Amino acid sequence: MSDECVFCSIIAGDIPARTVYETDDVLAFLDANPLARGHTLVIPKAHARQIGDLATADASALFDAVTELTPRVQAAVDADAANVGINDGEAAGQDVPHVHAHIVPRFDGDGGAPIHAVAGNRPELSEEELDAVADAIAE
Repeated sequence: MSDECVFCSIIAGDIPARTVYETDDVLAFLDANPLARGHTLVIPKAHARQIGDLATADASALFDAVTELTPRVQAAVDADAANVGINDGEAAGQDVPHVHAHIVPRFDGDGGAPIHAVAGNRPELSEEELDAVADAIAE
């Protein structure tokens, strides 16, 4: 836990939240500034700034909760679909430095965009560049 993390303060009960799910390892609550009705945040109780900082067990617990909650959130608000995403780092739009997954219910005609819209302009990459990136990731 971090004394300066708003999500750690929610876990500790120092800041109220509309909790929708809780286990020993994970907490889920409605986003205070929702992008859609039912927008839910799922967080590991162990403080980790970014995905790579999570212990394997905490990452598994987080994704297990997202897997269980996504259809429940959709059903609760009668959504047609959902976007599930994680902003991993400040440059990606992460506002709170504690790993969290967003479950954003989507509705036909809501004016939203697919997850691909978050990346901005797409790069033009040669086959060699793609191979180099693939090799670097695989190492």
